[in-house]
Amino acid sequence: MYVVVTPVRDEEKYIESTIKSMLSQTVTPAQWIIVNDGSGDRTGEIIDKCAAEIPWVRAYHRADRGHRLSGGGVMEAFHDGYRSLTRDNWKFLVKLDADLSFSDDYFERALRHFADQPTLGIGGGTLYHMINGKETVEVVPRFHVRGATKIYRRRCWDEIGGLWRGPGWDMIDEVTANMLGWTTASFPELRVMHHRYTGTGDTSWREACKNGRGSYCSGYHPLYLAARCCYLLFRKPYLIGSLGMGYGYLTGYLRGLPRINNTKMIEYLRKQQLARLCGAKSIWK
Repeated sequence: MYVVVTPVRDEEKYIESTIKSMLSQTVTPAQWIIVNDGSGDRTGEIIDKCAAEIPWVRAYHRADRGHRLSGGGVMEAFHDGYRSLTRDNWKFLVKLDADLSFSDDYFERALRHFADQPTLGIGGGTLYHMINGKETVEVVPRFHVRGATKIYRRRCWDEIGGLWRGPGWDMIDEVTANMLGWTTASFPELRVMHHRYTGTGDTSWREACKNGRGSYCSGYHPLYLAARCCYLLFRKPYLIGSLGMGYGYLTGYLRGLPRINNTKMIEYLRKQQLARLCGAKSIWK
């Protein structure tokens, strides 16, 4: 039994693809909560229609805050949806974005991974984007599962204490899970088409700054952050990505942004990052 929570804001262009994919699943969820986070387009109308026709779909509407709130906004919406779940005997919890499409047997095959791997705590499909007419995979670290499609085993979810409500949430959960002895992984054979490229809701500069702030809030080691900025010099958008990440991290420190209150997790993360820099064994490989 699995339940799904989908935060959504202004996704009328893509959400019907996600709904179509969900309704065609060979193994349907016990409940799907779609949280309309103050959309100004037809998103609310679309999910209300779906909820009226499908008994295991519920629509939840939040007031419009007037703007997108990177990182924290999606978590506010997610937690509202999570609290509104009425099926409490679930075994797996899914955080799913509303700009995806995937195969009819996606969840059947994904849950098979969990059945075959008792220590797998967090998993999900591999994201693909259409770039210049070609499906292109989004490359992520071995232990990372993109926030657009995450499946949590209930015992792992309980042990990590749910999700951090600010920037960096989709790294903090996995690092904490690994620290506690769980494994986390994306499933390369399960392709998920991501119709809105990661970060396209913001400019390149704002997206880079957001990533930097998320790195600060997650407790990244300064040396690892510096190495990451150097690496980004050679990847698009080149200088903007590198400077933006550094600026976001530094301003997070100077402004005293809330940081995850888990010293053991930060110590574990920094140890793993230093091991990564030295080429030693880490959660990256």
